Amino acid sequence: MRWSGQELQTEQVGALPGLARLNNLVRSVQTPEFAGITFHEILCKSALNHVPGQSALPFGYTINPYRGCSHACTYCFARPTHQYLDLDAGTDFDSEIIVKVNVAEVLRKELAKPTWGRHPVALGTNTDPYQRAEGRYRLMPGIIAALAHSGTPISILTKGTLLRRDLDLLVEASEHVPVDLAMSIAIYDDELQQSVEPGTPTTKARLATVTAVRERGLDCGIFLMPILPFLTDTRAHLDEALRQAKAAGATSVLYSGLNLKPAVKDWYLRWLDREHPELVGRYQELYARGQYAPKEYRTWLAARIRPLIRAHGLERGVVDPATGGIRSSALPSSPERMPAPATRPLAPALGTAPNSGRGPGPVHGPSLETGPVAIRWAQTAEAPGSLIAAELPPDLAPTLF
Repeated sequence: MRWSGQELQTEQVGALPGLARLNNLVRSVQTPEFAGITFHEILCKSALNHVPGQSALPFGYTINPYRGCSHACTYCFARPTHQYLDLDAGTDFDSEIIVKVNVAEVLRKELAKPTWGRHPVALGTNTDPYQRAEGRYRLMPGIIAALAHSGTPISILTKGTLLRRDLDLLVEASEHVPVDLAMSIAIYDDELQQSVEPGTPTTKARLATVTAVRERGLDCGIFLMPILPFLTDTRAHLDEALRQAKAAGATSVLYSGLNLKPAVKDWYLRWLDREHPELVGRYQELYARGQYAPKEYRTWLAARIRPLIRAHGLERGVVDPATGGIRSSALPSSPERMPAPATRPLAPALGTAPNSGRGPGPVHGPSLETGPVAIRWAQTAEAPGSLIAAELPPDLAPTLF
């Protein structure tokens, strides 16, 4: 489906003032299936987000197919990103979801540019790519296929059990590029989890997703973050969390304390005042000096959890300092070993023949390979049954409600 420029310039009925100023807004949709939520479908101009200057790494790239998140986690650090369109970081973030309906089509064009260096791309570092709306819009299969087809390493962090829908595709993608997966599972008390993360799948369902990933032969880490002071930082809670992570088959665990940016702090403290008013004063004292808990608390937390990680036979995972997501296995162990960005494709796109006309040949030029993990290229990407090929039709069309 295509829309004329005139239609895109038309202010949508019911659109919020900030969104109405967008010249790429297609329409705003409400449906009984998602009561209380409005989806604002837009045509994005770019898919890849460059994340500069966050670390010693020279580059970091992310994709955010959605803005806002119906998971409604009260502590979500991404809440302030909604304010750029005059939306608030509280209720609007949970219920006014921006959907980039053409993101896969735009991504394919960006990845086809000769200047694209095949740097690892992270999903789930801002809002969740597998929130409930993904079941209807189905943006992720096209994104995964486009990345794998271009030889771009993929990492995904999610709370969404809908990840299981795409496991066959991710397994095929892992035959061509490094694929790194992690589930965010911070709370192992059912009542608390449903209170502070009301729109998310249960902890049990997410752990089952970790197991499903492992049964397909892929690694899957767990992000045990954020750890909530005075709520989930007890030895008993942490020990049970790590026991369940190990039982689910997690290959690594990453942890961190709660980070409260100003807009997030206001929203989280509202929840805390409603559910645990006895802790409000302690939080105000703990976060009086800024968005991070003081160094003393972080040192105390590390001393408590690290022995438990070792006791359960788990590895400590590594966060990508550029994106904040799971670190891609395509990256070297130190920034000093990082290759310079490629100025041309690292390899033929999957399914294309080199000059000989006999199928994919040797790969020459820069590579992100730094050890046992290598970018691998299939010789049968266009063979019948290829899920990657099935997600890459000649012309993609945005999916609308």
